[in-house]
Amino acid sequence: MAKSSQPGKTSVAQPPQLVACPHSGIFTDGGCSPNPGPGGWAVVVVRDNQVVEEFWGGDPASTNNRMELTGLIRALQYCRDTLGSAVETIYSDSHLCVQTYNDWMERWAAQGWRRRTGPVENLDLVEELYQLKQECPQVRVVWIPAHRGLRWNEYVDKLVARARPK
Repeated sequence: MAKSSQPGKTSVAQPPQLVACPHSGIFTDGGCSPNPGPGGWAVVVVRDNQVVEEFWGGDPASTNNRMELTGLIRALQYCRDTLGSAVETIYSDSHLCVQTYNDWMERWAAQGWRRRTGPVENLDLVEELYQLKQECPQVRVVWIPAHRGLRWNEYVDKLVARARPK
């Protein structure tokens, strides 16, 4: 217990404040249960804290990483294909997706789609992601923490559960 500023009283230490959930953007998620196993991906487009559009899909035999990457790909396809889409930020709770998009895939492409430690996993999806980044250079992909009560991340997580084949 933390000490109070008043003598003789104690108080419970307050948890750190969570970052407020963004009110606009595209939120993506994906996952399997078990991993590997039946998987789902989902995308929710939000403007001023209102759902503009949501879509999802599933695969009877996949992995968490493939479903996370698929969700990000579908979000970028939405940005590319939707007239007047002013979305500039996609939020993902997958470090793999965010780092692949922001840090790794440019280097992998320059190295003939190889990592220092060997081939790029899920290359079919990473190459598609790379092409979409070329088509949507204005779009940023930003990491958002999972399972922390952030409204739209929790919402898209529930869509993933719905999308997973039973």
